[in-house]
Amino acid sequence: MLRTLTLLALVAAACGFNSPLAASRVGRSSAVRMSTNPNAPIKVGINGFGRIGRLVFRIAMQRENMVVKHINSPMAPEYMKYLLNYDSAHGRYKGTVAVKGDSLIVDGLEITLSATRDPTEIPWATRGVDYVCESTGAFTTTPDCMKHMESSTPAKKVIISAPAKDAETPTLVVGVNAAEDYKSDMKVVSCASCTTNGLAPLVKLIDQTYGIAEGLMTTVHATTASQLTVDGSMKGSDWRAGRAAAANIIPSSTGAAKAVAKCYPASKGKLTGMAFRVPTIDVSVVDLTCRLEKSTDYDDIKATVKKASEGSMKGIMGYTEDQVVSQDFVGDSMSTTFDAGAGIMLNPNFVKLVSWYDNEWGYSTRLVDLIQIMAVTDGVTAKSAEMVGFA
Repeated sequence: MLRTLTLLALVAAACGFNSPLAASRVGRSSAVRMSTNPNAPIKVGINGFGRIGRLVFRIAMQRENMVVKHINSPMAPEYMKYLLNYDSAHGRYKGTVAVKGDSLIVDGLEITLSATRDPTEIPWATRGVDYVCESTGAFTTTPDCMKHMESSTPAKKVIISAPAKDAETPTLVVGVNAAEDYKSDMKVVSCASCTTNGLAPLVKLIDQTYGIAEGLMTTVHATTASQLTVDGSMKGSDWRAGRAAAANIIPSSTGAAKAVAKCYPASKGKLTGMAFRVPTIDVSVVDLTCRLEKSTDYDDIKATVKKASEGSMKGIMGYTEDQVVSQDFVGDSMSTTFDAGAGIMLNPNFVKLVSWYDNEWGYSTRLVDLIQIMAVTDGVTAKSAEMVGFA
């Protein structure tokens, strides 16, 4: 018996089941408990059933205090069922999905559907929806998203799954400013971008501990749906964006570094960055190279990040000393995971820090967490120990 247990322990260690990475992927790799309560307090609707919309659905349906009541998408119901059931990056849906008329039956619950491109025509209130995940990519300003509140059966709040394109919309990043800055009178908020969520927690921690004088960020980013499979034409002056995604490493612009200042104002004017799009379908990695105001050594930085990952930023920031690669983070729920073995230091004030993030699953998890934070502040549900992102 002892030999058997020892062998099982060795197998578990070899497979990484005892690592922080395994812990943050538990919702994907093990049997999950689906929400089966149609009267759960946090009632969610989804506008746009693309990559983020579908993952927000999967994650929300794992939260016992949350239920998805309605989806608006131009897709046929049978096609929605197919795309929800099967995913090339994240595997099969672990619950059950069926079509009944103009509804999806997911894990025994009915989710009603509509297929309009006009937000004022979506019956949010009729279907019991309070919080809308706006993931079409078409509505990225407060005036545009207020159309969800102009319906004859309006929603109460809208969360944009993208950077806002106006100055009016608050940017809320879980673990950075969401719990502190969200106020119940806010109608429309932005969850920023996946890269801002992957970068901002690290920037906040390093700046508050050592001071960032200035820095450059590079994200090596997985392919997204906006790219082309073969060379083609793209609008605007970024001709490289039109080159074949699967055959090229493509330099690109990103506003993620500057956008950090929207959720962490202390970084304003200190950061900028760029991206390289690479031919993988999921998981990205951010390189933050910065000059520090306070001299330190790399071991101290590692200790600081590790302590935060187990304390103030638990559930938001991960930490690993394993020799990991991108595929190891598919389905990872962290906003960002610091790779202790990948960073380097030139001198006590100049350092390169490397951190991984699942730009789909991790980001969608944060959006669902943001909805929970809003619901707690709005008095819809009580704060619980398993919620992340509260100060």
